[in-house]
Amino acid sequence: MSNDIGSSLPVVAVLGGSMATDEQCAAAFQVGSLVAERGWVVLTGGGPGVMESACRGAVDAGGLTVAILPTSGPTDNYPNRWVRLPIYTGAGMARNAFNVLSARLCIAIGGEGGTLSEIGMCLKAGVPVWCWDSWSVVHSDDASRTHRPKAFETVDLLLAELETYLSNS
Repeated sequence: MSNDIGSSLPVVAVLGGSMATDEQCAAAFQVGSLVAERGWVVLTGGGPGVMESACRGAVDAGGLTVAILPTSGPTDNYPNRWVRLPIYTGAGMARNAFNVLSARLCIAIGGEGGTLSEIGMCLKAGVPVWCWDSWSVVHSDDASRTHRPKAFETVDLLLAELETYLSNS
C-alpha cells in the first residue's frame, strides 16, 4: 500500500443492526479481523451489536476503525468503545448513505430497516454488497440486473470469498 499523497486506504463497510444475535456478532468479529489483517479499514455506523463486534475484531487485529455516526456528539451507545475515528454527522439515518459511498465493499450481517436501506443504496450506487443472515433482495427481472447482492449460506463461505477479494483488490 502506498503512502503517496492522494492515495487512500481501502475500506470495507460492515452493515448490521444494533440488536444482533451471538452468531451475527461472532461473524462480524471475524469479518472485522480479516479485513484489518489485510490492511483495510473497517467502517461501521459506530453503534452496538454487529457494528461493535466488527470494530472489536478489527482493533484486536491491529486495524483502523472508522464510524460514520448518526449523532452530533457522543451518546450512551455511539460511538462504541472500539471506534478509533468517530465522524459525528448529526444526520441520523441519512448517514447510511455516507457508509455505503465510502466503501469499496459492503458486508451486511443481520440488521433491520437501516441495513435494508444501506443494501438498497449499494444497489443504486453500484457498490458491491454481500449478505449473511441478512435481507434477501431479488429483483423481479433478475436476469437483466448487472449488480445484485451476493448472499452466503455460511460464515465460512463468506470469509473464504472475502479472503479472495481482499487479496486480489
